[in-house]
Amino acid sequence: MDPKLLDILACPICKGPLAQNSDKTELWCRADGLAFPVRDGIPVMLESEARPLDADEKLDR
Repeated sequence: MDPKLLDILACPICKGPLAQNSDKTELWCRADGLAFPVRDGIPVMLESEARPLDADEKLDR
């Protein structure tokens, strides 16, 4: 994913920053504890498509 796009994207729930996970398949909002999928390079920013982060993922830096 283009780093410039990641800079302007925000969590659709809290409007906070997002971080890309290590394998670049999800965008994580640690504030809400949600992971939004990235499919074919396109982030799916729908709350209904997000999954909850587990405890280890919330602490992953």
